[in-house]
Amino acid sequence: MATIKVGDAAPQGTFNYVPYSPELESGAACGIPVKLNIDEWKGKKVVLISVPGAFTPTCHVNHIPPYLEKFEEFKAKGVDVIAVLAANDAFVMSGWGRFLGFKDKILALSDTGAEWSKALGLTVDLSAVGFGTRTARYAIVLDDLKVKYLGVEPERGVTVSGAEAVLAAL
Repeated sequence: MATIKVGDAAPQGTFNYVPYSPELESGAACGIPVKLNIDEWKGKKVVLISVPGAFTPTCHVNHIPPYLEKFEEFKAKGVDVIAVLAANDAFVMSGWGRFLGFKDKILALSDTGAEWSKALGLTVDLSAVGFGTRTARYAIVLDDLKVKYLGVEPERGVTVSGAEAVLAAL
């Protein structure tokens, strides 16, 4: 059950990610993970989408591609940053982002151990399928680090955390 709600300040958090660079176009390049502190989003409008796992069917096919397809619509609504978050490591997230063609449009962030999502009350136990604790499927719009929209999926599938729902809320 989510402990964060609209109007709340986002909790402190630091994510690992591999910044996009043209060198990553090579399948032989891995990049070097760096840290992104949530404080870097102060004064910005951020759409943060959380998925249970990179390369998993719903996340890979239905959830994230529409965000990339509608990138310009998000920008036109004043969004400064679009980021996808999962408990996968930074290298897996980077590989997934390269596979889907994020380049410098969408940040692929690692919520190591789902710790930040845990602070929001938004984790899911997928131990039964061998995944352990993961980030739940949700979308958050942050404006100057305040929650302006929170869409937590009530069951499998993509509705309130999908690109259309988030665009409509902006």
